[in-house]
Amino acid sequence: MEDLMLPCLNKTLFGFECMGCGFQRSLLLIFQGNFIDAFQMYPAIYSLIALFIYIGLNIFFKFKNSNKVIGAIAVLTVATIITSYTIKIIN
Repeated sequence: MEDLMLPCLNKTLFGFECMGCGFQRSLLLIFQGNFIDAFQMYPAIYSLIALFIYIGLNIFFKFKNSNKVIGAIAVLTVATIITSYTIKIIN
């Protein structure tokens, strides 16, 4: 399965990881049942999954105040991505 993963174009061309590096490996770890390792690999994985599930469910079942919920989850996700990327760069 790891042989089918796409390489990071940013890392290949410029030599440093992008904000999305680790997402594919983290998703693979979830499928393997390694939930803690998945979080350590890419901390925003669970908020991204929650966001995609909520948006998918909202297509079929129109939730009240869905725009506010989607906005809140999106802000949480972006904040997590930026924070974890900043920590990764500093270390």
